[in-house]
Amino acid sequence: MDRSLIYVSFVCLFTPLILSAQTENDSIHKKHDLLSIFKREIIYNSEKETLEALDRTPAFGIYKDNYFITGIPLNEKVTNSTADAMFQVSIRHRLTKSILPFKTFAYITYTQKSFWNIYAESSPFRDTNYNPGIGLAKSILRGNQLLGTIFFQVKHESNGKEKTDSRSWNYLSIAAKYYINSRLNISGEFWIPYVDGGNNKDLLDYKGLGQININCVDNNQKWWFEIQLNQRKGFGNINTVASIAFKVSKSSNQYLFLRLQDGYGDSFQDYNRYSMNVRIGICIKPNFYSIY
Repeated sequence: MDRSLIYVSFVCLFTPLILSAQTENDSIHKKHDLLSIFKREIIYNSEKETLEALDRTPAFGIYKDNYFITGIPLNEKVTNSTADAMFQVSIRHRLTKSILPFKTFAYITYTQKSFWNIYAESSPFRDTNYNPGIGLAKSILRGNQLLGTIFFQVKHESNGKEKTDSRSWNYLSIAAKYYINSRLNISGEFWIPYVDGGNNKDLLDYKGLGQININCVDNNQKWWFEIQLNQRKGFGNINTVASIAFKVSKSSNQYLFLRLQDGYGDSFQDYNRYSMNVRIGICIKPNFYSIY
């Protein structure tokens, strides 16, 4: 992974937290100092309270980031064909409340990501990735305190094309989210794949078998940083996506959004082609406390 991206990711991670701590108070005795980001908090006090809060949430909502961004490559010459726009639509719907065996609930998800050569002649779409899924989720508690959520989901991903341009796979996703406190959460996903696409048999060499996401916000939840690390084949070979977002207003979930990507697999069509890019735009985020 390029060292410059590691540096940028590091700065993006700690700058909003440091600024937030300074604006609150320079005293190290302040409740929300920099180190407080790592302190455990009790989010819900009992299993009953946790399940009731979960079942009260709207059944339909945002799953992953929904964004429209545009930018340039960092690893090749900037032209009308290499500069582009990218957007993602991601939704989820809870099918049941926590009434299934083991107090689980069923849900479905759908994420669509498109790469648009908006600056090229006729502005064609270079690639669109479709990723539906269905599964079960369960809240994990210890001593009646919420630790996180575990998910089991069957997913499919493809680019909807035929013949030599076709890319597809199916996989069982086993994921978990751990809530350290109201400012920091960590999630991970491991997949058991069945690669049925004849033109992407080596997909796992570039996609790996799982990923880790770290999300953190400042005290006022105006700055939101996320880093996604995806280990591909070979020691130390990591696909990295880092983003920083600034909330436009307190009453909305709209953010100014900067996204940095380094590695393989960002586009399903070109999963085996290395890319490094930076894009900026607008993003609609899920609630930071979302259990999904």
